[in-house]
Amino acid sequence: MTFDTIDLIKPLMLAVRAAGYTTPTPIQAQAIPPGLAGRDLCGQAQTGTGKTAAFVLPILQRLATTPGTGGIRVLVLAPTRELAGQIHETFQKLSVNLPKIRSGVVFGGVSERPQQMMLRQGVDVLVATPGRLLDLGNQGYVQIKNLDVLVLDEADRMLDMGFLPDVRRVLRQLPTQRQTMLFSATIPDAIEKLAKELLKNPVRISVTPEQPTVERIQQTVHFVERSRKKALLAQLLASPGVSRAVVFTRTKHGANRLAEDLAKVNIYAQAIHGNKSQKARTVALDNFKSGGIRVLVATDIAARGID
Repeated sequence: MTFDTIDLIKPLMLAVRAAGYTTPTPIQAQAIPPGLAGRDLCGQAQTGTGKTAAFVLPILQRLATTPGTGGIRVLVLAPTRELAGQIHETFQKLSVNLPKIRSGVVFGGVSERPQQMMLRQGVDVLVATPGRLLDLGNQGYVQIKNLDVLVLDEADRMLDMGFLPDVRRVLRQLPTQRQTMLFSATIPDAIEKLAKELLKNPVRISVTPEQPTVERIQQTVHFVERSRKKALLAQLLASPGVSRAVVFTRTKHGANRLAEDLAKVNIYAQAIHGNKSQKARTVALDNFKSGGIRVLVATDIAARGID
């Protein structure tokens, strides 16, 4: 299968080609056709499998070809600010030839003012983290009673982060007649229960392999005494073969301390975690993307959805 064999309208096909997509990933090949048909979806796929485009493309086609009643027509809920921002970027990239479709993103850690102004001007697609969405809704800035499509992305991560009560508060405000898509890397009992409540006769898709590892990553294990861990890490990072690296730590304090220790041996790194301001998190990610820094030290806030 290629994208040419999927029934996408011309503006989307042009955007797909411009983005360099030729062959759909397994989750895209299985999710896009029923998504285009308006079916509810329950998709299980690990991060990095291309599932964002798997729901963005059907949504954009629906918005471009079906008239709405005004207001927010699509709501995408994501667990972290970084993932919400990345989903919004994908909507912008793939809707480049559909200028009438407006999208926006809201999340905590930054001033509400620009988000309030954006919502006043109106958007068709809103990508949001649950807490900030409820805050803005309580202030009267968010109306989702005419919603056409709901997407829950990384649902198990939302469960892990304690967001399900907030998600349920959002759900109570939605119309019952809508298309709903839920994506999750794992389907624990709580997510299965939520899926049964939300989805109507869904198409179930699972592309998670028995051993969920990324094929292009060579994995090695180093057994080392705790006192020698930092020295070994510095040695590995100093290798000419390491152009950029992400180092995961268990705690926020550990991330800060490790970034400082690496700087002492001339390996410049920046830390990213939940206690950092959104500006600091964005700067660290932008520096890493541009090559301004070689090493990003992160807690599991960066474990899902960071492209």
